[in-house]
Formats: sequence, structure tokens, C-alpha cells
Amino acid sequence: MRRPSVGTIALIAASTLAACSDGSGPSGGGQLNFGLASRPAAASASSASASVIGTPETFTDGTNVLVVDTVQLVIRELELKRVEATVSCGESGGDHCEKLEVGPLLLDLPLGAGVARAFSVPLAAGSYSEVEFEIHKPSDDDASDAAFVQAHPDFAGRSVLVTGSFNGVRFHYSSDLDAEEEIELSPPLVTTDAAAADLTLLVDLDRWFRTGAGVLVDPATANVGLVNEGLVETNIRATLHAFEDENHDGSDDHGGTSGSDDGSAHT
Repeated sequence: MRRPSVGTIALIAASTLAACSDGSGPSGGGQLNFGLASRPAAASASSASASVIGTPETFTDGTNVLVVDTVQLVIRELELKRVEATVSCGESGGDHCEKLEVGPLLLDLPLGAGVARAFSVPLAAGSYSEVEFEIHKPSDDDASDAAFVQAHPDFAGRSVLVTGSFNGVRFHYSSDLDAEEEIELSPPLVTTDAAAADLTLLVDLDRWFRTGAGVLVDPATANVGLVNEGLVETNIRATLHAFEDENHDGSDDHGGTSGSDDGSAHT
């Protein structure tokens, strides 16, 4: 399978995303820059050097060695919830959310430290307390899904694909995870008509294939129907962080907790 570059993803996103309030039309004013990261840059790294994404990525627990070569996931229906909203975007209606139509979008997770720009979209000025989206398994009964699968046949009935090696043996991990994600933005993301806002989704890849004790598991044992399927799907959902990131270093500009917090080894 040929993996799209980050630039290709940005072009796809530009052609498939349109921001609107309550889905009624384009928003005026500002812009949201949406970035992806799997690990923050070192504190001493400049934003320029942090943006150089390396591959592959290696993880260890002192006994086992996991090497990850590629990570891809499918999302759709990205929305930002306004501070004044009291329920989730799917329930609130009205003008409580800025809905960024995604349908569906393939994201190629950068490996190494720093942030890769995924896409930019118009966004109305305001304060947003939560980002919501779906990790999405394309289905045959939706026209946009069918077109997506035609372009990306490896994702028929699959939302996540990972390739690499575990203790020197090649693996191919896939998941049919279909889940709604709601990630709090604390403090809220504040946007204006005068300047773009930068939001980073940090995917803490170091914790995807670990037990609660930090022991690595073979990703091949987490495929659909196998013993570690539930463990890894739970980890994927629990290791997503979102925050304002104007310097594009993969860390929260306001000093919030992000990335791995369990002390597990990462190299």
C-alpha cells in the first residue's frame, strides 16, 4: 500500500472540509490549523527542527522491542464545541458547535518528535472547550465511505492500520474500531478573526501496545478477534490528547499534561 504524504493529506483535506455553524453554511473570520503528533519535541528543539519527522519509531520495556514503521487512522465529523454548550455536539444543535465536515479522512501519523500539519479550515471566532470526532470504520452503505474505500481498499471495514516488527518479527495490525471521541480543551481554545489558531492532536503511540504495567504486547495478538484486541482498542481511545500548540512542538502551550504519563520506556 502506498502511503500518502502529509502534503497529500492536506490537499485531500482542503477539498473535503468545509466549516459551518450547525451545518448551514461557511463560517466567516478565522482559521484553524490542525496538526498531528505522536511525541512532543525536546524542550531544546526549535520549531523548525521539531517539524522534521523521523521514522521508524522504537519502543521497549527492557525485554521486548517494538518497531513501528507506519500508523494510519480514519476519522470523520470533526467538531469544536463552544464553551457555552452544555451537551455534546451531536446532541446540542443550534450554534453550539462549529462542524468541520469530514467524510472520511485518512490521517498518516508522523513518527518521531514534533508536529506535522494535517490541514487548515475556516473557523468562526469564539471560545471552544472540546474537540469531537469519530474514529471511523468505512462501511458499504454510505456513498462517501464507498468512494473512500475505492481509493483506499486496505481500509474496507478497518479504521486503524499499523505496520512494523515485534522482537524482529514483522506484524500487520488492523482494527475495526468505530468510536466517538470527545477531548476536553483546557483552557479553552480561543480563536479570533485576526489570527489563525493551532490545534494539535497528540496520539500517544508509546502506550498503544502496552499492558497497564507497561509490558509490550505483540500487535499481531491484538488483531480482530484475538486476545489483546480489547486492550489495544481501549489504549487507542485513552491516549488521544488535544491542545493549543502555536509553536508546533507537540506540547500544550498552557503546560497541560500530554503524552505518556506512565513512565514507560521510549527510545
